[in-house]
Amino acid sequence: MEEEGRKLLEEGIRKKLISPGRGELSSFPDGTKVVFHYRTSLSDGTVLDDSRTMGGRSKPMELILGKKFKLSVWERILITMKQGEVAEFTCDTKHTALYPLVSQSLRNISIGKDPLEGQRHCCGIAQIHSHHSLGHKDLDHLQANPQPLVFAIELLEVLTPGSFQLDMWAMTDKEQLDSVPQIHEKGNALFKEGKIKEAMEKYYNAIACLKNLQMKEHPGDEAWIHLDQMITPLLLNYCQCQLLQGQYYEVIEHCSSLVFKYEDNLKAYYKRGKAHAAVWNEKEARADFAKVVELDPSLEASVNKELKALEERLRSKKQEEKGRYKGLFDINTQPAAATTVSPV
Repeated sequence: MEEEGRKLLEEGIRKKLISPGRGELSSFPDGTKVVFHYRTSLSDGTVLDDSRTMGGRSKPMELILGKKFKLSVWERILITMKQGEVAEFTCDTKHTALYPLVSQSLRNISIGKDPLEGQRHCCGIAQIHSHHSLGHKDLDHLQANPQPLVFAIELLEVLTPGSFQLDMWAMTDKEQLDSVPQIHEKGNALFKEGKIKEAMEKYYNAIACLKNLQMKEHPGDEAWIHLDQMITPLLLNYCQCQLLQGQYYEVIEHCSSLVFKYEDNLKAYYKRGKAHAAVWNEKEARADFAKVVELDPSLEASVNKELKALEERLRSKKQEEKGRYKGLFDINTQPAAATTVSPV
């Protein structure tokens, strides 16, 4: 242990044991899965991230060793820990330069966003030297002012290679691509069972996987277009789930991105029309539904049904507003009661 501590110090890492673990120290071969909670702080104690509270829930981090995780220092410190151990590691700036990018991805994931959202098509070092905002003031400040960080780690579980199923992010590019159709089918099955939130998660995971692969291609190239065509039906399914969840503005945003690229995408116009109708955007809804009929006249009956429902809702809304404001601007014809003021 003393020898390991000395090696860490030479590398610019200071370890403080909080609670010893149990059993023997694992050999941690490549492919080992480690599950751990972490809290990241500045040297003054200011907490940046905590896996127990991030995104309003407690979800431990999972890492596959040997997969070249962007923040390599985490792999370095984890292999010094026993299962169940709690320790603090103060790491020099040379180990923490990429933490703002890692934190941005983890924060995105915790709230259901694309982990790559906001990151440019360039390597991490290029992003570090760019003036691109990460969308979080504390991370922008840290990116502009690299400094040592303190990682408090609780190692929950160590799983040997082959004893667990690989998560999407731990797969090779080919493994990820091959798994997408299976995830798509699972999402469809969950949707048919009425498990909308679970289906959304499957569609989201498949989309995030394909977007990650797409980031490695040049926009407009054959491979990029092929991946984009795989994303489109998944995104439409995701939007259908969002419609059922009442997330109308998100549907408008996603479908707008689709029709911008694919002007003849009938399903995107239809779903966007329904979303516009749900948020009282009558003009936009009518325009989208008209485009649907233009692309496929056989859907005129379905579109008319949607328009009739919209008109009924608009009439009900107008009647409701009329009743709400009735008498509000009427002139009061009753004389005001006289007020008697007693002499002082």
